[in-house]
Amino acid sequence: MPKLSQTGGSSDAESLWERCLGIIRDNVSAQVFKTWFEQIRPLKWDGTLLTVEVPSQFFYEWIEEHYSSLLQKTIQKVMGAKARLQYQVVVDEGDSTLEQRTIRLPGARGAGQTKIAFPESGAPSPAKPAAPSAHYPTYFNPRYTFENFIRGENNQLATSAAMAVADNPGKTRYNPLVIYGPTGLGKTHLVQAIGNRVLQRDRNARVLYTNSEKFTMEYINAIQTNRVADFTNFYRSVDVLIVDDIQFLGGKEKTQDMFFHTFNALHQAGRQLILTSDKQPKDLADVDERLISRFTWGLTADIGMPDFETRMAILQQKSMEEGTDMPGDVLEYIARHVTSSVRELEGCLISLLAKVSLDGRELTLELAKEVVRGVTNSPSARSLTIDDIKNEVAAYYGQDVALLSAKTRKHEVVLARQMSMYLSKQLTKMSLKSIGMHFGGRDHTTVLHSCQQILNYIDTDKKVRADVEHLRKALLH
Repeated sequence: MPKLSQTGGSSDAESLWERCLGIIRDNVSAQVFKTWFEQIRPLKWDGTLLTVEVPSQFFYEWIEEHYSSLLQKTIQKVMGAKARLQYQVVVDEGDSTLEQRTIRLPGARGAGQTKIAFPESGAPSPAKPAAPSAHYPTYFNPRYTFENFIRGENNQLATSAAMAVADNPGKTRYNPLVIYGPTGLGKTHLVQAIGNRVLQRDRNARVLYTNSEKFTMEYINAIQTNRVADFTNFYRSVDVLIVDDIQFLGGKEKTQDMFFHTFNALHQAGRQLILTSDKQPKDLADVDERLISRFTWGLTADIGMPDFETRMAILQQKSMEEGTDMPGDVLEYIARHVTSSVRELEGCLISLLAKVSLDGRELTLELAKEVVRGVTNSPSARSLTIDDIKNEVAAYYGQDVALLSAKTRKHEVVLARQMSMYLSKQLTKMSLKSIGMHFGGRDHTTVLHSCQQILNYIDTDKKVRADVEHLRKALLH
């Protein structure tokens, strides 16, 4: 290894980071590299610590959650075994000094320990929201934009309303904006596109994306730590509040009461509320009528199943993002036979590309048919049991199958458990609740979260993508 300068400075940091990027580029897709690594700016190298700047807290957390292992190995390969990585997040660009305008965060899986820090009890009232700060995470995926959201007849109204709200939050008749439809059709993409556009137009806007489960857990934590006033002030100080999956508020009476008062305070102050659900508000189970009434104050728009033309457009967009020129007959076959959700459609395409890049297969219509049979409910899939899947996954990852139902949070076990839940959802007819019962009595929201995590990995992590393909092949043949 070449001798490294101990003097520090940006020039050393830039040259070292360029070498790191050379390694990283060979281990991720071009789209992942452009989205997540090209935006990192090296700042300083002091002989053992490399400081890099990232554009947001969300960016830091995503990188740490999905690529910490790759980064750690790369940094140590280029700079030595003792080398460490530190992130710097710019939080404001006012007249304050650089030290006052940034926060520093550790590398190596620090994101998993990040928690929201609520403003103190004396936080501003809804009439005068505070400026964004290092303690105000937004959790937006920068890839979710209107530009790469495919518009079709199935989502025409929802998309038009979302764009209107993004251009003029809190000042349209669409408040609240409720977008509903089955899972996997793009609701989260659309509402996050709203948040990304609002922040693009006004970086000082307080825009928060969360989901009903997270809202519930934060409220419970606030009760346990005697910080309900802080929790209340925090949520009532936002300009735009986006809450995903409001159906999971069902049956949680105290959380519903808190959300009711939060909703009222924000709406009366002219703030924008955006909600998603898997069904119309009037069909929500175990949700207070007061809330259902308020959910219908603005506009309720559905997202339905995409038609053939929209499915083709989605596949073409996704193949472009992956840098692949897909044959027309392959795209048409997938579009005609994978009709249940956008997520399954994209998953099928990713699985096909994985077979080509990882297994060295030729991109043909026959290969597409093979992948579609695996992704959809094939006859061989119907005979599988969850125990079959757990045993196969546990053996593949070298874990005791009993650990998949235990409470351990070790990374290796968590990955195996999430993979088992994902494959159980994909390859069996079992309900989310039934799947959860096979994994130590976990609830359906945990199963949904696990499935989403694996889908995220499939999008961004070659190793996990290969794992999915190997396990699917082993289970179906």
